[in-house]
Amino acid sequence: MSAGTALAGFADPVLDSQAAFRAVLEAMSRPGRIQRLPVPPELPPGIGPAAAAVLLALADADTPIRLAAGAEAQAWIRFHTGARAAPAAEAAFVLDSDAGLLDLDPGTEEEPERGATLILEVESLSEGSGWRLSGPGIQATHRLAVAGVRDGFLADWAASRARFPRGVDVILCAGDRIAALPRGIAIEEG
Repeated sequence: MSAGTALAGFADPVLDSQAAFRAVLEAMSRPGRIQRLPVPPELPPGIGPAAAAVLLALADADTPIRLAAGAEAQAWIRFHTGARAAPAAEAAFVLDSDAGLLDLDPGTEEEPERGATLILEVESLSEGSGWRLSGPGIQATHRLAVAGVRDGFLADWAASRARFPRGVDVILCAGDRIAALPRGIAIEEG
């Protein structure tokens, strides 16, 4: 057993996993709204609390994932979920800040739901200022301030969104908080 696998997952695997799943579902239904997640009490280096909770709740043995979080984090996720490593272009979930939205699997016209989800760790999330979000699940507009996304993210988002209904969904993670950007959402700079 490696050091990474010796670390516990959720404190209460059933209840915490269910709560994290509900939080992700709520975040996807209400784009840009911040949700709090139960987080594991111990984490291997290279992976933040919210990103870890999302993967613990959503990944399983049939899930191809791409983690750029290091060997300990990869072993920890594999131990707790059974998820297998895959190249970014083939992964269902991608936790890699260098991955470009256009390099990930957008699904097909027949099966757009097969598009990847990018789990993006950022410095901070707050509502009320920043980007203007509009689209399904948002009445008029919603404001979301995101610190720590790479340059060019909004241009990549617009290009990825042009492939709708194909595309990539994004879950932004900061500490124990997440906000989701489903592929159909329009984003304008604040």
